Amino acid sequence: MTSSVLPMIVTRDLPRLAGFYRDLFGAVETGRTPPEGLTFYLGLRIGDSDLGLVSVDDAPEGPQRMLLSIAVPDVDALLPRVPELGGQVEGPPNDMPWGQRVAHVQDPDGNSVNLTQQL
Repeated sequence: MTSSVLPMIVTRDLPRLAGFYRDLFGAVETGRTPPEGLTFYLGLRIGDSDLGLVSVDDAPEGPQRMLLSIAVPDVDALLPRVPELGGQVEGPPNDMPWGQRVAHVQDPDGNSVNLTQQL
């Protein structure tokens, strides 16, 4: 099933960013354009959601104006992997009053990602 809304991140380093989402969240490739050669677009599936990565040589440096919130089974278990995969942990996880444990991290391009775990 495809998503009605598809968030896409533009990046200068598609392989690095794809590796971050694949290795940290278990993202599965759903498609690429073109199918062979230098990839312009990479479709990923994380759980029941889709994410697109777009390779743009002159993409702006640093993060874009967006925030991804990704549900994970164990926030604390993933945090040590974030810097190993080129991202940055912005602080310790917190238990929120609405019943989630949340940690704020950045992907290798500096985009904000919330790791959320239902308590």
